[in-house]
Amino acid sequence: MIIGGNEDKTGQCRVLREFVHLAGGRESRIAIITTATEQPRLVGEEYRRLFQELDADLPRVLLIDDRQSANDRQQVLSLETATGIFFTGGDQLRITSILGGSQVDAAVRRSLTMGAVVAGTSAGASVMSETMIVGGHSNDSPKKSSLSMAHGMGFLGEVVIDQHFAQRGRINRLLSAVAQNPHILGIGIDEDTAIVVAPGGKFRVIGSQTVTVIDGKNIVHSNISESTQSEPLAITNVILHILPDGFGFDLKRRHPHIYQEH
Repeated sequence: MIIGGNEDKTGQCRVLREFVHLAGGRESRIAIITTATEQPRLVGEEYRRLFQELDADLPRVLLIDDRQSANDRQQVLSLETATGIFFTGGDQLRITSILGGSQVDAAVRRSLTMGAVVAGTSAGASVMSETMIVGGHSNDSPKKSSLSMAHGMGFLGEVVIDQHFAQRGRINRLLSAVAQNPHILGIGIDEDTAIVVAPGGKFRVIGSQTVTVIDGKNIVHSNISESTQSEPLAITNVILHILPDGFGFDLKRRHPHIYQEH
């Protein structure tokens, strides 16, 4: 479950409520990973309280802020028994640099394979893909210089995620990311909105805003290989989808659809 950030925490809490439901509701065992934030106790307690109010059974905050704690056996056990794992917002490079290749990283992957739902909001959303955006200007034309990228955690392949998407005007930097490798799909997720990705590669949209999907596979012309860092990009024949709540997308077929609950 990949959340665009700033999800509703005082009203219906639809996105967070869906996470608790997917994790098992009252039978859930939720682990909250606060590695991204520089205020782990404050942020962790906020989500612990919210999940408990949404009927989760005793959510647990895992304070993992260095490589030593990322290899702590007790943290690993908490994740191996979790039915839901939630990455908070903050700085996505803190997540990859502290957790990458650690025992905690391996435990999250094992839990995901065993059926646990792994969710992330804001920075926690960016790390879900193999390649992640770590910075870039949002108020400029698409350019090479408007984007910096790094390796993510790779829970979702062949996509690049951007969050706070419409609210921070990030379409140009996502276009730049897709232009660099048209094989990957660009997914921009608005605030208070999430995608729920099923094992088969289909996702559905939930929340109050929209999800933007940029498909560059059929790009006819791009000047990104010969352009300078500050020169505006030329990109033609890009396919763009805008998907609100109730719509879905097949990542393998690259095809949108109206979501139908089975």
